[in-house]
Amino acid sequence: MTYKACLFDLDGVLVDTAIYHFQAWKMLGENFNYQLTEEQNEQLKGVSRVESLNRILDWANYSATSEQKEAWLIEKNENYLQLISTMNPAEILPGVLDFLGQIKELGYKIALGSASKNSEVILTKTGLLPWFDLIIDGNKVTKSKPDPEVFLKGAEGLGFKPEECIVFEDAQAGVEAAKKGGMKAIGIGEADVLSEADKVIPTFFGVKATELLKF
Repeated sequence: MTYKACLFDLDGVLVDTAIYHFQAWKMLGENFNYQLTEEQNEQLKGVSRVESLNRILDWANYSATSEQKEAWLIEKNENYLQLISTMNPAEILPGVLDFLGQIKELGYKIALGSASKNSEVILTKTGLLPWFDLIIDGNKVTKSKPDPEVFLKGAEGLGFKPEECIVFEDAQAGVEAAKKGGMKAIGIGEADVLSEADKVIPTFFGVKATELLKF
């Protein structure tokens, strides 16, 4: 099989915005006297904003009206946008720029496949935007990972079959989405957490694309 495209999740793969999501959700939790833990925040990786709020409310054992939820989703996003407004290229994760350069040189098309509705802001702030041929994010999909919609739209938008694409993910739900979509999945993180991935690397630092992308 000749692979032609690389599809990247954003948070935890290219940049680490988990801390900003954590801080924004913690700020929101003050509305109903709830302290989100770091362990719980891990369970929100790759999950949509709506589903994240529902999970937090369940953990807090708090019943909110649909009006409250709507207001809190806006508030959380405002908190988050304020926090990420200071992001810069120094926040790109180790080895990412080198790896993007390698795959671009090898002729791969590059797409983003993220649940984030703020992906373009983050990519612009960090200077990553010019690397991408296509952005598929939370503004263009309706289903959350592990549904493969975000990656299938990425493949389609680039003009390739799913089996010609390789996905890079740091969350189990994202790996599952890639596999459901018929794509190869490379996990970024710990092998025991990302056990369904075809390959797992701790970071992109020192990675040789020609070796990694051999299947």
